[in-house]
Amino acid sequence: MSEPTIISRDAHNVSRQDISQGALDVLYDLGRAGYEAYLVGGGVRDLLAGIQPKDFDVATDAKPEEVRDVFRRARLIGRRFRLAHVRAGGEIIEVATFRAQPRSPEEGEEQAEEALDDHDHMLDEGGRILRDNVYGSLEDDAFRRDFTVNALYYRVTDFSVVDYVGGMDDMVARQIRLIGDPETRYREDPVRMLRAVRIANKLGFDIEAATAAPIRELADLLTDVPGARLFDEVLKLFLSAQAEKNFDDLIELGLFQVLFPQTAACLHQDGVETLIRGALQGTAARVREDKPVTPAFLFAALLWPALRDAMASAIENGQNLAQTIPEHSGDVAAEQVETVALPRRFSTPMREIWALQPRFHRRNGRRPERLAAHPRFRAAYDFLILRAAAGEETDELVQWWTEYQQGNAPVPPAGGPNPKRRRRRRRRTGETPTSD
Repeated sequence: MSEPTIISRDAHNVSRQDISQGALDVLYDLGRAGYEAYLVGGGVRDLLAGIQPKDFDVATDAKPEEVRDVFRRARLIGRRFRLAHVRAGGEIIEVATFRAQPRSPEEGEEQAEEALDDHDHMLDEGGRILRDNVYGSLEDDAFRRDFTVNALYYRVTDFSVVDYVGGMDDMVARQIRLIGDPETRYREDPVRMLRAVRIANKLGFDIEAATAAPIRELADLLTDVPGARLFDEVLKLFLSAQAEKNFDDLIELGLFQVLFPQTAACLHQDGVETLIRGALQGTAARVREDKPVTPAFLFAALLWPALRDAMASAIENGQNLAQTIPEHSGDVAAEQVETVALPRRFSTPMREIWALQPRFHRRNGRRPERLAAHPRFRAAYDFLILRAAAGEETDELVQWWTEYQQGNAPVPPAGGPNPKRRRRRRRRTGETPTSD
C-alpha cells in the first residue's frame, strides 16, 4: 500500500461550479448509498488544465450491478470493460468500478481459470488486454490507468484531489507520462500510443521521453486493434482543433504510416501534404467555430492521394478521370478498411465527392445547374478548392464556380453551350418536298 498525495481545495483549481449537475448528482447519490465515488480521468485533467470538459466519468467501489440498484436509469454495457451508463438529467455519466492490474496466462492455469470465472482482467500472450473486469481498490485503479494525468481523483466530500502516481507533478511539468513500463503498457493496449499524441496536443503538453521512446518500434501493434476502434480514434485525432499537429506527430512517430499505409506512400509527391493539411486546417477551424464536420470529407482528403496514385497508369493509357474514379475508388476504400474501418455511411459520400470532381469541368448548357443541385455539391466544391491549392486544378476553375454560386452567371468557357438544333418537320406520307 502506498500513501497518496492529497491536494487540498486551496491548492488546485477544480471547482464544483465547473462540474455538470448530472455528474455531481451521481457522486452524491453514490455517497449517500454508502459507496466511495470520485470524479476521474479526462474531466479532472481538463479542469486542471483550464479546459471545460465535454463529459465526466465517475469511479466507484460499487459493482456495476450495485450501481444499477442505486440508479433506476442506469444501463450496464460492455463485456471487455463492464461499466454503467447513468442517465442524469440530459446527460449520460459513465460510472466504472475500481479496477485492478491485469493477470497474464503465465500466472498459472489455476489462476487463469479462476480469473475467467470471475470475469477477470486477462492478457493474451502478446500482453494485450482481453478482459478488464477484475475489481480492486482506489489505489489499484490509479495504477492500472494509462497516463498519470488521467489518474487524478476529485473527491466531492472534501473537494480534494487524490494522486497516487504523480499526476499533479506532471500537470505542472506539462508532460504526458505512462504509468509503469511504457513497452508493457503499449502492448496491453496499443491505442495508448494514439492517445498519447492526442492528449498531449489537446493540452499543449510534451510526451515524456521514456513514454515516447518505444512508440516507433511498437507502431505495428496497431494492426491487431479492431478497425472500428481505430476509426473512432482517428476521428478524435483529426476532427479536432489540433488536427494538423496530430498529423505531424503521427508521421513523426511512425503511426500514420500504419493507419493509412496507402496515403503514407504518397506523402513525398507534390501537393499531397498541401491537400491533406488544407483539409485538416479547415476541419480545425470548423471545430473551433462549433460548426459541424463530417468524416466523409476528412477521409476523402486522406485517401485522395492513394486514389490519384492508383489512377495514374489508367490515365496515362488514355482513360479520362470520369471513367477512372469509379473503377478505382472501391479498391482504395477496400484496402483502407484492412486497418481503419470506414463505415458505408461515410465511404459512400466520400466516393461521391470524388466522382463529382470531373463534372466541374463541364460548364456548358445546363450542366452547372444540374451539378449544383447534387446533394454533395458543396462538399465537392470545397474539395475542388483543396485540389486547386495543391496544384491539381486551376484557380480559374475555382473562381468560375465561386461566381456561379454567387449568382453572377459567368460566361461559359470557350465554345459555350451548344446551340439547339432545329427539329426537322416530319414529312407526311405522299408529301412532295419543295425546293427553294
